This record gives sequence, C-alpha cells and structure tokens, in this order.
Amino acid sequence: MRESRRGRHGRQETQKTLSPSQGGRALRVDRGPVRQLPLFEASGALSRTQTGKPFKPLLKWVGNKQRFADEIISYFPTRFGSYFEPFLGSGAVLGAIAPQHAIGSDIFEPLMEIWRRLAESPGTLKKWYADRWHAMIAGDNVAIYERIKTSYNARPNGADLLFLCRSCYGGVVRFRKADGYISTPCGAHTPIRPEEFARRVDDWHRRTKGAEFYNMDFEQAMEMARRGDLIYCDPPYTHSQSILYGAQSFGLERLFHVIARCKSRGVFLALSIDGTKKSGDMVCNIPIPRGLFKREILISVGRSMLKRFQMQGRSLEGEVVADRLMLTY
Repeated sequence: MRESRRGRHGRQETQKTLSPSQGGRALRVDRGPVRQLPLFEASGALSRTQTGKPFKPLLKWVGNKQRFADEIISYFPTRFGSYFEPFLGSGAVLGAIAPQHAIGSDIFEPLMEIWRRLAESPGTLKKWYADRWHAMIAGDNVAIYERIKTSYNARPNGADLLFLCRSCYGGVVRFRKADGYISTPCGAHTPIRPEEFARRVDDWHRRTKGAEFYNMDFEQAMEMARRGDLIYCDPPYTHSQSILYGAQSFGLERLFHVIARCKSRGVFLALSIDGTKKSGDMVCNIPIPRGLFKREILISVGRSMLKRFQMQGRSLEGEVVADRLMLTY
C-alpha cells in the first residue's frame, strides 16, 4: 500500500507500507527533533539556522543531499544514541543533524583527509583553498586548474581534491575507472572567494563538533554501532554514480548483509538508494532482500546533477529523479 502526503516543503512524497507477508506492518516513528546543537531550531527544518537561512555546503559532491537533508531527517527516530554515516561524501545529513556524537567515515582517503582537517585544524583547510584560489585568479585559470589536477593525480591528497571539487566543470568530480585519475575539466564559473569558503569552514566546524572522522570500509564502521544507534547509508547509486571512486567495485549485496546484522543488534538503519529516473517513467530495479526494511519512502530530489553535466545545457524537464529512503524501523 502506498500513502501520499505533502512533505515539509510542499513536495509530494509517497510512502510505501509493507504488508505482513512482505515483512511485517510498518512501524510509525515520531517526527520530533533529533538530538542537535542549540544552533538549530527545535522543531523546524533541521538544515536551517535560527535565522531561517539554509547553511551552505562545504564540498561539491555527486549525490549531495544538502537541499533535502531535513526531509530525510524527518523520518529518523526521535531519539537515538550515536549517529553513523559510513558513506560520508559531502556529509550533508551529518551537518544538518549536528549530533552530540557521530562517526563519519568513507573508504576514500583524500576525502577523509579533508574531514579530519576540518575537525582538527580548520585554518589549514582555509589555507589550502585560499592558496589555490589566488593562484587561479592571478593566472590562466584553466592552466592552473590543470596543474592542480596533475598534482592530485600524481599523489591523491585532500588539499588538491578540496579545490578541484569546487572548481571543476558542473561540480561533478569524475574518476577514471582504470586508474582512479580525476578527469573532469575546469568549470566556467569562478569558485567562491576564500572569505566565503572560510565562513563555511567555521560553520561546518561548529556543526561537526561531536563527530569523529575515519578512513575505513563501510562494514568496519557499521560493526561499531550498538543497540539504539542510528546508521544512515548513502552509498554510490548503481544506476547513476559509476564515475565515483570505488563505485565500480561496490556491491549492494554485501551492504544488505551488513544491514541485516546491524538490525539484529537493535540498530536503526536508513538507506538512500536509487528510486525513479526520467521523471518517474523509469523505476530502478534493485533486488532488495524481502523483509529487511519496514518502510520505503520516495522523495523527489529534483533534476539529475549528473544529467546536467552530461547534457551540457539541454532541457532537463524529463530528468527529474526520486530517491528511495528505506527504513528498518
């Protein structure tokens, strides 16, 4: 059975309730505020400050959930212990929650170098960005960008990746399957000024005060969770994100096995996964184990970021995407 309702921002959301034969009756979850810093409103959109102004992303990243993180969070349990995000990426949901204790992790070491610097030395992060920004503005922007990209490809590192993800074409960092090299050309836009980036660093440093960051495989991170903890998984999408690091070898089957083990320990799990493409005309067929999840919600995420990159300015009216949010509770 599917239930439809208007989301917190007026978006139409569809909730699928599983029948008893499909794994049991759906559990209802209170939609009060999760644990968060006093910086946020107690019962509003969790990705907005008390002034009502949305906070801005630190990184540009494929699959960034920044614009609808508060909708995802509205389906989280009202109370939980530690928060885990084992496919951290841009960290949008972590930043929106600002939990008292969290473990953010990812298998991609240059990305986690950025997050560790944010926690331990935010001034270093600001300097990394400012040095490369001033070099680009003072010279041939394409040539400087290519020099930074060459530096990264010779020795993958967080300092170069930080600037490349904010200055590449379309904000879509592509990694070659054969060797992991970044292949995205320089963007036509001017990257944000160092002063603006520094403000974002300060904001994100405050939002992630309760977080610890690790470079580790998702299974290792998820095995750390205990009863009452919450894990949010946002893995590479099999239908659209094969250009991401590690996505070519990532397998959902192993993730489903780990989710099942965590669920058996009493851990809450939420999973974002492919839903529909082509404005609803294409449903992504993913073999989800019977009975593993209690609820499925379709959340409209707008036009495809990857298609915007691939179609180079052509109309995206037929490229509206909806994600599936799968819940074990």
